[in-house]
Amino acid sequence: MALKRITVLLSGRGSNLAALLAAARAPSYRGAVTHAIANRPQANGLAIARDHGIATSVVEHSAFAAREDFDAALAAVVDASEPDLVVLAGFMRVLTPAFVARYEGRMLNVHPSLLPAYPGLHTHRRALADGVRLHGCTVHFVTPSVDVGPIVAQAAVPVRDGDDEATLAARVLAEEHKLLPAAVGWFCAGRIALHGRRVRVQDARMPDGALLAPFPAPT
Repeated sequence: MALKRITVLLSGRGSNLAALLAAARAPSYRGAVTHAIANRPQANGLAIARDHGIATSVVEHSAFAAREDFDAALAAVVDASEPDLVVLAGFMRVLTPAFVARYEGRMLNVHPSLLPAYPGLHTHRRALADGVRLHGCTVHFVTPSVDVGPIVAQAAVPVRDGDDEATLAARVLAEEHKLLPAAVGWFCAGRIALHGRRVRVQDARMPDGALLAPFPAPT
C-alpha cells in the first residue's frame, strides 16, 4: 500500500510537526509528510521541515485583505501538494467554510483541551480558572464551526495543585506529541470510519500515558 501524502499547516514552533515526522520514520507507518505550509514566514516549523528535506511554502495571511482571499491562495498551495490528508498542527487561523468543505473528511486538527470543553483560545487558563481536575487534548476532523468537528481521539492529564498555565500547557503538549501521530497513523492505515458526528477507530492502540483515547474496537 502506497504511503499517504500528508500536508501540514502550521503557524509557530512546529513541535507537533516534529513529533509527526519522528513517528513517520517507523517502517509500519503508512503516511509521509510531503509539504509544510505556514502563514507566518518566521514560523520555526518551516526550519524543522527543511531540515528533514520536506518542501515548504509560506502563504502570509497579512498579505490579504479578506479571509476568503487568503484561504483561496492557501488552497491553491495545498492542492499543488496533492495531499491525502491535511493536518492542522498549531495553525492559528480560522478557515472559511469553503476551504473546510474542499477537504471534508480528510483534514484533522489537534486542539489543547478535552473538547467540547474549552474550544477556541486560552484553554489552559480557562481550565485552571474553572478548577477542573482533568484537562487534555483532542484530535478531531475539521468542520466549518471552530473546534466542534467529530472527535477521533483524546488524551487526558491531571491538573495538579500548583499548576500554572505554563506547567499545564507543557503536560498537555507532551500528550499532543503522542496523540496526533497516532491519530494520523490510524487515518493513513484506513482504520478511521466517519459516521456523521461519530468516529470509529478500528484496532486503535492508546499512546503510552494517554488516559483517554479509543479502545480497540470490539470484534
